[in-house]
Amino acid sequence: MIRIARKMKKYFYAMALLAMVLTSCSEGKFKVDGKIDGAGDSTVLVLEESSNGSWFIVDTVAVDGSGSFSVSEMAPQYPNIYRLRLGGDVICFPIDSLDHVTVNTTLKAFSTGYTLAGSDHAVQVMNMDKQAMKLAGGKGTPEQIKAFKHKVAEQIVTDPAGIVAYYAINKYMDGKPLFDPLDDDDLRIIGAVANAFYSFRPTDPRTEYLVNVLTTGQQRRRSQAQGGDTIYAAEASLIDIKLQDYNGKEHVLSDVAAKNRIVLLNFTVYQADYSPVFNKLLNDIYNRYKGQGLAIYQISLDDDAVAWRQAAQNLPWITVYDHNGGNSVNVGAYQVAGVPTTFIIKNGEIIERVEDATRLEAAVTRSI
Repeated sequence: MIRIARKMKKYFYAMALLAMVLTSCSEGKFKVDGKIDGAGDSTVLVLEESSNGSWFIVDTVAVDGSGSFSVSEMAPQYPNIYRLRLGGDVICFPIDSLDHVTVNTTLKAFSTGYTLAGSDHAVQVMNMDKQAMKLAGGKGTPEQIKAFKHKVAEQIVTDPAGIVAYYAINKYMDGKPLFDPLDDDDLRIIGAVANAFYSFRPTDPRTEYLVNVLTTGQQRRRSQAQGGDTIYAAEASLIDIKLQDYNGKEHVLSDVAAKNRIVLLNFTVYQADYSPVFNKLLNDIYNRYKGQGLAIYQISLDDDAVAWRQAAQNLPWITVYDHNGGNSVNVGAYQVAGVPTTFIIKNGEIIERVEDATRLEAAVTRSI
């Protein structure tokens, strides 16, 4: 009996130790699981994390034969926006620390017929996105869209330092920001969120971005009120951008600007007819002035990532990809209405905007 008791003690000790290990492995992680009706074991989902409008792959997860899936990742230091992507369809949701979000949808209506559960904030984002879908593409009248914006604004004011408020002011509908920094009423909503983050989340990586969006919007509004051109002179702060190149390496615009005296920030589409001629022009400028501290940070807005990657490998400057294309918050933050559009950054500040490619070399020559 003594031997058995000792063995039992060892057994229970081992089980307790195993439980502690399993518990410690699950601590510090958030979880996303659910089911996709119609999906099978050949279906693969991509979990991505937002970085002020740019998206980075966190993990991939295979769906089992019944359509079920589950993925756990380390909890973010600050609340952030994540999304599940299936091909070109996405489902967005916020994650705050150890959240457990459950997603149920179908393969045919992945990004339209889904439901989220387990997080109040995730449900709020879901409801916002679903209402926007009902109004987008000309389906909503101006009055209905105005009412929707008013409802979202009321939600923002209840918690301006929350992750749902951050998501809302970065949301796009039909290629345009839901809250436009060039609209006085919208700018006040953006200001409420930026000021709340500055006051209550000073170390949050989203705070500096929000403050830059606010101050740049204010500067542009003053410029327009005075009858000037938007962002053509040294009147706008640099809004930071973080995107990856074709090797998956992240390039931060502010870091590039800090290391180089002159930076050309260029928004382009490599598949456009103008692209070969324009990139030849950029190459001539680059070769002429790279020895004088010139760098190029070129953002591709192409729909086809493969075509971008093939082109980017042959270029000598920094080429990064924004797969949100014209709907990107970077496009909205810099008010890019057409491509190619180039901003000249000198000593960390935007000094000129050039939309006419024939004037780009002269503008660069003036800035050197």
